[in-house]
Amino acid sequence: MWSKPSLRFGQVVIGPPGSGKTTYCQGMQEFLTHLGRKVVVVNMDPANEGIPYSCAVDISELVTLDDVMEGLKLGPNGGLLYCMEYVEANLDWLEEKLKQYSDCYFLFDCPGQVELYTHQNSVKNIFSQLAKWNFRLTAVHLVDSHYCADPAKFISVLCTSLSTMLHVELPHVNVLSKMDLMEQYGKLAFNLDFYTEVMDLTYLLDHLAADPFFKKFRHLNEKLAEVVQDYSLVSFVPLNVQDKESMIQVLRAVDKANGYCFGDLEERNLQAMMSAAVGADFQFNSTLGVQERYVETSGKTVEEEMMEL
Repeated sequence: MWSKPSLRFGQVVIGPPGSGKTTYCQGMQEFLTHLGRKVVVVNMDPANEGIPYSCAVDISELVTLDDVMEGLKLGPNGGLLYCMEYVEANLDWLEEKLKQYSDCYFLFDCPGQVELYTHQNSVKNIFSQLAKWNFRLTAVHLVDSHYCADPAKFISVLCTSLSTMLHVELPHVNVLSKMDLMEQYGKLAFNLDFYTEVMDLTYLLDHLAADPFFKKFRHLNEKLAEVVQDYSLVSFVPLNVQDKESMIQVLRAVDKANGYCFGDLEERNLQAMMSAAVGADFQFNSTLGVQERYVETSGKTVEEEMMEL
């Protein structure tokens, strides 16, 4: 056994398929590199092909979904579950790979199968072992922002996010991804802060009651909303990965959650130091900024806004 290393910080990026995890890892890697952090990206998805970012550790060197499906005659879901169980059983391989990197910031690009984070224990056990190796991690749970346009889907996302938070047992930041595409999904029933702060869900239930299909499930929907609100844990940070200000807002939340902003492992430039200054008005300001972009009529593109920053 090798000696216990100093604290290593990072993010485990999780979320449903298509929520933008790989794009987030690529964008965050570039963003953190510009801030002066030494970034290591770890691909934990055995089904991830054509990785667009520079990958220091790739789990496909140990096991791939295609090999498991072909060798054990499993479908994609069962095959992915087996892959993560195989990784859990061979954590010494992962330990050997990770110990090559010290004083680095880690991004773990994880698989997209929801069951891995709500029911099955392999990924949870892997995260727990990383904590024993002195990793301080934040779970960044990405959710596609188009779910906000459909009250039923949004309540479902809230339940999934809550279940994931309780099962994974890590400091948690829920992120509404692809905010730059929000206007394509139609007009929201409420202001954006209603969804990011998860305000009184009874208003959403009224919208659902107007739908003949969901009207007969009103009592069930009420109970689901009560569960989410009784825990009062779920909130979201809006993200447009192409917007520097949006990336800074997400990074501040993550750094506060895993304690990176209170460490002294490396020299930080002014932007990184600002991670410690997350005040009570942070969420309001971050939501307001994205909301202004969402309703903006000036015709400015994201690229033009970035040039102004």
